Amino acid sequence: MSRSAPDLSGRPTEVVQRLRIRFAKRGRLRFTSHRDVARAFERALRRAAVPLAYSSGFTAHPRVSWVGAAPTGVASEAEYLEIGLAEARDPEQVRTKLDAALPPGLDVVACVEAAGKPLADLIDASVWSVRLPGVTPSRAAQAVRTLLDAPSAPVEKLTKSGRRTVDVRAALVSAAVTPEELSGVGPEGAGGGASDVPKSDCAILSLVVQQMTPAVRPDDVLAAFRSVAGLEPRVPPEVTRLGQGRLAQDGLIDDPLAADADRARPVG
Repeated sequence: MSRSAPDLSGRPTEVVQRLRIRFAKRGRLRFTSHRDVARAFERALRRAAVPLAYSSGFTAHPRVSWVGAAPTGVASEAEYLEIGLAEARDPEQVRTKLDAALPPGLDVVACVEAAGKPLADLIDASVWSVRLPGVTPSRAAQAVRTLLDAPSAPVEKLTKSGRRTVDVRAALVSAAVTPEELSGVGPEGAGGGASDVPKSDCAILSLVVQQMTPAVRPDDVLAAFRSVAGLEPRVPPEVTRLGQGRLAQDGLIDDPLAADADRARPVG
């Protein structure tokens, strides 16, 4: 990430305030890679004159931490990063200025002062909405029952360490067919190009997936539906992440930006 005005003495810039930011990746911006999203935020932080703190060393880096980026091609209403500031700022003013400096489709939803546990410790699950054009809700519901009843659902995936097998069933906390009006996804979230398939032939799945190593993503869940239940949509699915957070005992997701992170606050 480029630097606006780091301390060139080699000494780290003191972090006097940490801010946690939730942003959305909507419309055509869902095809933007995480690297390009990071670059867009880099430029926006400079334009918004956010006083970032920097690390020490010859190549000082801004204090910016990313958590759980959505895959390229997937829309999201819940992407997170944390920034360290060298000067204290009002979080709402940072949100407003940063949102104005970002391109449409990268929208800053919330900005709060960080407190308590690190952000990464507050996120261990995601809520996903998956539109399946060409699949009827009844067919999708049958596939959901089959997958949930399966003792395991091994899927092979390609990782940085080579091909690995993951048990999708072990990571899948819940799955259900959701009416469109309750899915939480509008046309802009699905990518701005909502399918012309009739609603009767477009099932919407709501998934809660717990983090594992390697990560289980919606395409892995769809691969499990294909292998275990024979469900294979003819049209590419439209995936949106609705929330990230810590999985509570009741299956809900705690909001990582909530002031009291130990209380269940469903997101998505």
